[in-house]
Amino acid sequence: MKYPPFFSIIINRVDCCKYVIAVGHTRVWQITANMRKRGEKMTEKEKIRIQTSETFLLSAILALSGGFQDAYTYNVRNEVFSNAQTGNVVLMSQHLMMGEWMKGLSYLFPILSFALGVLVAERIGHRYKKAKRIHWRQIVVAIEIIILFVVGFIPHRYDMIATMLVSFSCSMQVQSFRKVNGYGYASTMCIGNLRSGTESLSIYLRDRNIGALKKTAHYYGII
Repeated sequence: MKYPPFFSIIINRVDCCKYVIAVGHTRVWQITANMRKRGEKMTEKEKIRIQTSETFLLSAILALSGGFQDAYTYNVRNEVFSNAQTGNVVLMSQHLMMGEWMKGLSYLFPILSFALGVLVAERIGHRYKKAKRIHWRQIVVAIEIIILFVVGFIPHRYDMIATMLVSFSCSMQVQSFRKVNGYGYASTMCIGNLRSGTESLSIYLRDRNIGALKKTAHYYGII
């Protein structure tokens, strides 16, 4: 069966994420097991260095995915953002002030769906944080695969449902992937990354701190 371009891109992205996360988690587990045999302990800094879910490559893929999903719901569905909830709040307020109540409220549902996604992802992370057979982020990615699979087949008359599902998926991604090489970042929004990157650039220009320059490169690279 031939799928539409959106469907194919989304499935390829989440499959890649699932693979690299699985590889990264397995690598951490194997290295930790070997160190235990030698009576050594892995420091948090060492864990960060080998944790694939925090690598720049995966973070860039997730950022690309987040932007794509936002563009998809706004341009292809019903001009409602799936990621940029600030934009939804602004547009909702604008329509409410113009007396367009139904149109305004249509922006509220993706916001609520986004909040629900964060809640679910946090619960999954808490419950399966110490699971040995599967990493909790793999569970999140698996849920994303299922959700985006379903969205690919939802007809236009149910655009709001599709947007809500994508918002739910995006928020789970935001909650689950929050670091790039140890630096806190947002995989679906630019404003926080732009602020952090510019702050680090200012520190480098003032103190000539190479670490700050590397941090700047990470944030600007994600953008």
